[in-house]
Amino acid sequence: MSNAPLNGVKLNRRYPLFVWLATSLPPRFSYAQDAFVALYSLSSDPCCACRFLPIVYICNSQTLDDPNKVIKVLASDGKTGDQREIAYTNCKVIGNGSFGVVFQAKLVSPPASESTEGSSKESDEVAIKKVLQDKRFKNRELQIMRIVKHPNVVDLKAFFYSNGDKKDEVFLNLVLEYVPETVYRASRHYAKLKQTMPMLLIKLYMYQLLRSLAYIHSIGICHRDIKPQNLLLDPSTGILKLCDFGSAKILIAGEPNVSYICSRYYRAPELIFGATNYTTNIDIWSTGCVMAELMQGQPLFPGESGIDQLVEIIKVLGTPSREQIKTMNPNYMEHKFPQIRPHPFSKVFRPRTPPDAIDLISRLLEYTPSARLTAVEALCHPFFDELRAGEIRMPNGREVPPLFDWTKEELSIRPDLISRLVPQHAEAELLSRGIDVHNFQPIPLESLKVTLD
Repeated sequence: MSNAPLNGVKLNRRYPLFVWLATSLPPRFSYAQDAFVALYSLSSDPCCACRFLPIVYICNSQTLDDPNKVIKVLASDGKTGDQREIAYTNCKVIGNGSFGVVFQAKLVSPPASESTEGSSKESDEVAIKKVLQDKRFKNRELQIMRIVKHPNVVDLKAFFYSNGDKKDEVFLNLVLEYVPETVYRASRHYAKLKQTMPMLLIKLYMYQLLRSLAYIHSIGICHRDIKPQNLLLDPSTGILKLCDFGSAKILIAGEPNVSYICSRYYRAPELIFGATNYTTNIDIWSTGCVMAELMQGQPLFPGESGIDQLVEIIKVLGTPSREQIKTMNPNYMEHKFPQIRPHPFSKVFRPRTPPDAIDLISRLLEYTPSARLTAVEALCHPFFDELRAGEIRMPNGREVPPLFDWTKEELSIRPDLISRLVPQHAEAELLSRGIDVHNFQPIPLESLKVTLD
């Protein structure tokens, strides 16, 4: 993609557009400086401070040396906060990063909030995310995880604190439901086979991602790190769950936010332009990037820095107009950008790519944040009509997971779209739960919003 011909010109890092951006844009576009500013800003943000403390390997060596050892801890329920003892074993590291370490483990006894009836070995598997906690501040990820509850959001079963090897070192442990795979690994699987992911799976995964976003956005939460690695996946059932709320935040109009947020390749242009008054629409841009990546098997806007990423975006969308720049960051309205014509999305993707897929991506990847579809509007797009038709099965022959088991809160986001959101075959199940889509009384949107202590 980075070297694809565009309007008859082969663009790469040596092309004048890159040179111009690299020499003309203010220093704040520097990747390193952006990162430094972000770290400095976050260090004064009480709820984010713990995410950028020095990385410490926090594996419990005793547990890892003897994986069969049963560890008992006093934990709090993920939703109610009620304390109880939990025990886990078979502990092994499955991931680490700037946030800390993630372990896979097995609960010896399930959390009290779960029914013991019908529990299985799979339901006892958990992921324990262990992060260094600054005792001076509350952990925002924990606060948010205790609030959210949705079939497409990973569930917080319990949490507990543990001491580190150093004096006064404390770790927060989030006990999460375990989901075996990620959309990222699924995409890499097809790429290694030189195949594209089946379009039905792309529809299935994108629908569930958008449904999770419609939910968290409706309660005021912006995820701020949508990427394939943060989309957990059970390949056998097709269920997708959004995870890693370590960057998530309740956005409040008028209150500034750090612009150095979201992972590279998936950063909305307003973030690259240094905007601090952004909205949940940054998640929508990231979602468009994820969908494009699943369709072509590689990131749509690769780049090692903000300049790289902006070059890649301009190569596809063309140079943003003065009005579009104003909506992203008015401080850059006077900058003279080289004029590059947009490259049609129909030529970006492989031949025979469904037109409705291209149309949806084009409506998610808009320069102007407010011009992007909202998550609930995207759910109504014709691209997903195949899912609404019913009687479809996954490539492995199994039925698709529940997609239309809406709650009253979800349908209250846009009552005017209920006829598109609820296919006729799903009405009976909703009615059995007291939701009559033909005589629907929505919940006021403001009452859906949440706040943190």
